[in-house]
Amino acid sequence: MNLRFKIRADLLDRVRIDLRRRHRFAHERVGFITAGLCTFAGGVLAIARDYRPVDDDDYVDTPGVGAMMAPDAIRKAQERALFARDAIFHVHTHGGRGVPAFSGVDLRENVKFVPDFLKVAPHALHGAIVLSNDAALGQCWLTRGDAAVPLRDFTVVGPATTKWGRA
Repeated sequence: MNLRFKIRADLLDRVRIDLRRRHRFAHERVGFITAGLCTFAGGVLAIARDYRPVDDDDYVDTPGVGAMMAPDAIRKAQERALFARDAIFHVHTHGGRGVPAFSGVDLRENVKFVPDFLKVAPHALHGAIVLSNDAALGQCWLTRGDAAVPLRDFTVVGPATTKWGRA
């Protein structure tokens, strides 16, 4: 299946600005991008709608990781998926340039909590995205218990349209 992600440039700018904010103990910020879905021949397009930062009080002080979310942060995002019928994408940044990669911690933690969104909102796919300063990488879960599927391409729509990926 071909999975694509599209986001407005102004929304992506807002996400990146928020993710650069300092936290009193977390080494990085995290948040959730909400998206609507539509199908096309051979795939699914996720169209970003909004960004929800994780509240300052919803971080857990956990040495050895950049940021750890409290259960309330995940519950709030799951409620959004359920009641607004949104697809949810956990997002954070590694900075730098070029296509980023998920760290080992990212991969381990993503598989622990992202598929659980399908328990409460099975009508949508849900995933995780890691940003650099000029690109992104993502993965999605279509069903619980299955392996993650890579997002095939990202498109940023604005005054100038930018696209990267494997499409």
